[in-house]
Amino acid sequence: MAKKIYVGNLSFDTNDEQLNQIFTPYGAVASARVIKDKYTDRSRGFGFVEMDNVAEADKAIAELNGKNVEGRTLKISEATPREDKPRGSYDGGGSRDRY
Repeated sequence: MAKKIYVGNLSFDTNDEQLNQIFTPYGAVASARVIKDKYTDRSRGFGFVEMDNVAEADKAIAELNGKNVEGRTLKISEATPREDKPRGSYDGGGSRDRY
């Protein structure tokens, strides 16, 4: 079963291929993707890597977390499922009873 890895604090110049190269020494990389802003197409400074071998993925997480790459200290952990938040709802409170 594949393991998805979160990679944070990436340089804004890092692309998908460079992210792949960071993880390749630890095993086969199924996919590597730097997340980009949909309006500017600029990196958001984080990405995700998927590795098929769980043992290799665990080793990559352990050895790369805190490593300095391109002047940035990487923050690496197992990716967690994204929480779906309701869109457009704001529960900021406040009342107009006084008016």
